Amino acid sequence: MTISRRTLLASGAALGLLTACGSNTGRDGGGSGGKGPKLSQWYHQYGEPGTEEAVKRYAAAYDKADVSVQWRPGNYDEQTAAALLTKSGPDVFEANGPTLDQIQGGQVLDLTDLFDGVTDDFNPVVLAPKTHDGRIWSIPQVVDMQVLYYRKSLLSDAGRRPPTTLDELVDTAKELTRDKVKGLFLGNDGGAGALGGTPLYAAGLTLVTDDGRVGFDDPAAARALAALRTLYEDKSLLLGAPSDWSDPSAFVQELTAMQWSGLWALPAVRKAFGDDFGVLPFPAAGSGGKPSVPVGAYGAAVSARTRHKKEAKDFVKWLWIDRTDHQRDFALSYGFHIPARLSLAKKADALTEGAAADAVRYSTEHGYAEPLLWTPASRVAYQDALSRIIKSGANPESELKSVVRKVSAELERVKKKSS
Repeated sequence: MTISRRTLLASGAALGLLTACGSNTGRDGGGSGGKGPKLSQWYHQYGEPGTEEAVKRYAAAYDKADVSVQWRPGNYDEQTAAALLTKSGPDVFEANGPTLDQIQGGQVLDLTDLFDGVTDDFNPVVLAPKTHDGRIWSIPQVVDMQVLYYRKSLLSDAGRRPPTTLDELVDTAKELTRDKVKGLFLGNDGGAGALGGTPLYAAGLTLVTDDGRVGFDDPAAARALAALRTLYEDKSLLLGAPSDWSDPSAFVQELTAMQWSGLWALPAVRKAFGDDFGVLPFPAAGSGGKPSVPVGAYGAAVSARTRHKKEAKDFVKWLWIDRTDHQRDFALSYGFHIPARLSLAKKADALTEGAAADAVRYSTEHGYAEPLLWTPASRVAYQDALSRIIKSGANPESELKSVVRKVSAELERVKKKSS
């Protein structure tokens, strides 16, 4: 989660897609009409209707550059990682980070000066992973978060209360599983991609400690992940749903009594069920655990390879710092997201009532963001192990020992690169 709505795929596939796209970067036309230098801007493909039209409308309103928006389906994070190494990549791009390697490799521009006078107005939880060595490398756009949706009536009919511990979640999912309805949907992979490090934080642990060490080398981690395997063994998990976890369709179509998804899905769920649903953080795991809510933010970054560095920085400042009307629209008009600016979040009336207000409160009380030191290599090693634990019944202790070794080596690598 990072709070991310995509799964990292093989870089070879992404490179193939880039080759297929050729030189169609948006720099050679198709923008908003001769208003200055041509800038290309990339976004990942959002699922919420209207988002693509909105960002193109914002770009067209800018009068100091000819900004061409590209909506990039598929392996977006891998596409951008590969494109930043070439001269045909974007000038401005939406970044799931940027990553520490991209920062250390000089692939993105320092945007710290754009925050003059407004740094304290950005949500510190999501600004921290975009900050390295005291410098800020991308502008948070909106805060995304994930929560557990549940049907109030189904739990009530089964004599169940909303689960507050992981053991209760396992028992409740089993109790709610019927012939045509599963108790819980964590994604078509059983939860490895969607949950990420959330169960570790629910066990009272972290991905990386404040002093840069592995934060889950603890028996509590294995116990938490073993509970996810129990859900799979109990056949309580919905698998093979028509849409994956980021889309609320499985929940809305009553294929599952509970679903892990994002705040962005709340309007669709409310339209389907009215007040007959609630939201929860991921429940505490074990005696030392605590509720856990992954939060994250895509950020607007500028490629170091752009030929128009000043103009590109001016544009992202205009859109993501100056134009609070666009920021409010982007956050609240296409699914629900929390504005990244604290001042805007306080004025977001749509997030002040009912389940939306509960979700925002959970993000404040229990939210965590993946640290910058949690690199893509570490994430893949952990999620691969989690998948083996959930779906293949691999031993959690031995799998985690292997992950700890790999992540320790990765942390040492980035530390040496910083020194």
